[in-house]
Amino acid sequence: MQRQVVLWVGAGLVALGVLYLLGDILLPFVVGAALAYLLDPLADRLERIGIGRLGATIVILCLFVLVFVLGLVVLVPIVVNQIVAFAEQLPTYVQRLQVLIAEQGAPLVERVGGQDALAQVQRAVGDLVGQGAAWVATFLRSLWSGGKAVAGVVSILVVTPVVAFYLLVDWDRMIRTIDSWVPPRNRATVRRLGREMDRAVSGFVRGQSTVCLFLAVFYATGLTVIGLNFGGLIGMMAGLISFVPYVGSLTGLFVSVGVALVQFLPDWTWVGVTLGVFLVGQFIEGNILSPKLVGDAVGLHPVWLMFALLAFGSLFGFVGLLLAVPLSAMIGVLARFALQRYRESAMYLGTEAIAPPPEATPIRAGSELDG
Repeated sequence: MQRQVVLWVGAGLVALGVLYLLGDILLPFVVGAALAYLLDPLADRLERIGIGRLGATIVILCLFVLVFVLGLVVLVPIVVNQIVAFAEQLPTYVQRLQVLIAEQGAPLVERVGGQDALAQVQRAVGDLVGQGAAWVATFLRSLWSGGKAVAGVVSILVVTPVVAFYLLVDWDRMIRTIDSWVPPRNRATVRRLGREMDRAVSGFVRGQSTVCLFLAVFYATGLTVIGLNFGGLIGMMAGLISFVPYVGSLTGLFVSVGVALVQFLPDWTWVGVTLGVFLVGQFIEGNILSPKLVGDAVGLHPVWLMFALLAFGSLFGFVGLLLAVPLSAMIGVLARFALQRYRESAMYLGTEAIAPPPEATPIRAGSELDG
């Protein structure tokens, strides 16, 4: 057992080292493997209706590439124009929001603490807004530098479909090969752990992706209908970032309410409507979509997921963000398995608890149990 633990820990450290060293060139391969994993159930269904594995793979990837290219042609120009316009207006929004906070809060602060307190609050607000803008800029730069392969559009559009094609064709054979490497005495346990990992990863990724798509459409449509500046862009980004629970909705809420304050004040009605769009979206997500599509069986707590995304993103850049969910799910499954084994071990139960019971004392004739 000790040798097995050392072996698997060493293999995990080697894999992390390779990921760290080759992170910049792994992006198309990671994306291709993710596509093969997500599309494998569809290929299996096509096989069951009589289409060969090769034919099913060709059909699936052709449809996927077609949809992807059409999305790029239709959406990218709109999104880029919105991002450029929002970046140009951002300093104005920040300055106006700073002034509004100081003006609205000035009477209360001055009544409580006087002119000195008012001046300190104004300086604090200015510093806070400036630090927030600087943090966002630093985060975007670090994300870009950590994911330089994103700029290699050619590698994404060319290498990724090829990798996905070959992996999808050979997916079942690869699983059988890996299964044959497992010692027969451990095969049942490893298969059970593999099924739990697959259920956690696939359940979360497929379910949460559907939730994110719905929220992006809902937020973008709602904010656009009420006339919020850049409402489509803010809503779409809030929905997509909702892949990390609560983070996307809170980010979209703060940004949209800030824009609404600058745009609509002194009319508080539309500021309240902007807030209502996100409250309704959160109600639908928390009470209808997430319980039905994601459920509680995936084993990924929101705090653990946020930590994994930040940790892997910081260490491995954009590739780390892509691998954070499956790796955190696998680590969670292994941790629960290790905890279960620990609670069944002599270390947890104690030697007395697992000692064989003493031999039964023979019943003497004439005892109370007689007759």
